[in-house]
Amino acid sequence: SNNPRKVIERFASMPNVDSILSKGSRKSTIRLNNNLKVDLLIVSLDSWGSALQYFTGSKEHNIKVRRIAIKKGFKLNEYGLYHRETGQKIGGGDEAEIYRLLGMSWIEPELREDRGEVEAASSHNLPKLITPADVKGDLHVHTDWSDGIGSIQDMVEKARRMRLEYIAICDHSKSLAIARGLDEARLRRQISEIDRLNERLEDFVILKGIECDIKSDGKLDLPNSVLRDLDYVVGSIHSGFKSSEKEMTDRLIAAIQNEYVDTIGHLTGRLLLKRQPYAVNLEKIFEAAASRGVMMEINAFPDRLDLNDISCRKAKEANLIMSIGTDAHAPSQMDFLSLGVDVARRGWLEAVDVINTLSVKEILKRLRG
Repeated sequence: SNNPRKVIERFASMPNVDSILSKGSRKSTIRLNNNLKVDLLIVSLDSWGSALQYFTGSKEHNIKVRRIAIKKGFKLNEYGLYHRETGQKIGGGDEAEIYRLLGMSWIEPELREDRGEVEAASSHNLPKLITPADVKGDLHVHTDWSDGIGSIQDMVEKARRMRLEYIAICDHSKSLAIARGLDEARLRRQISEIDRLNERLEDFVILKGIECDIKSDGKLDLPNSVLRDLDYVVGSIHSGFKSSEKEMTDRLIAAIQNEYVDTIGHLTGRLLLKRQPYAVNLEKIFEAAASRGVMMEINAFPDRLDLNDISCRKAKEANLIMSIGTDAHAPSQMDFLSLGVDVARRGWLEAVDVINTLSVKEILKRLRG
């Protein structure tokens, strides 16, 4: 802005401001009524790109980028890129220009963690990250058949408003009684209802699925005689979280060996701010899954975000494919799909790494193949 004082005044007088912690000519800090602290820094247009780069990257990322600048005879800060000897400013208005002048490809903000992205950018070998537009379906939604509050039709209508091509109905299985989990008879009735709905739908497909509990011995909660009639099976753990790492790992590997399991749901079982991940050997899990072609879920529900970004990248390196599911229990919660994409992007995933980027025809061929 060329009028920082006016911006500062407007910032400090916004609704819900509890207190003004500092107020300078180009920087101000306020505390909101919800106790969040908000900083505002105002820069000139010719420093916008460098400020964006500086405040987006992690501390470690910025240190590494600044070291490259120093080696090339430059000085880099939030105001721009300068020749060290002359002090002449040679860049700052455009973020991509900063990276280009340092010999790098532009680095997506989600990757700026000093986890190899600087080296990849220097060799112009960064991944082409998945985008929300790439995702064509939601592969984990619940309905009022179990513990959801929307009908199958409600979830379909929401998905169509989101311009998706398909959803997978994955209600709970019978052992999760608190969630009104489906037994074999109820699941078969649901299969019949989905078949009837699919007959009436145009340009949209409902995948017949289940979130099937993985029991303590690694067996699934429902028999193969009904699982084989589904399009998509998510195997998930909802109990026994205090088991040892070996017990939990063996339990998951046993489930992976079931020929009808397509995906392992919310692998580590974490609930953010509520429950820590249970102990599990990811390397062994990924190896077993890769040998069978079983996918790992990125559960996009805000309480979970499981797999996390670091595990996503490890799964990719193990040649696994991921699925993104919102775990929505209401139509509005399908909007969480974008959070799953955010995790995938932080995990270096490209569209080819995520099955939901396939069309209906392609995904059915992949699942049934």
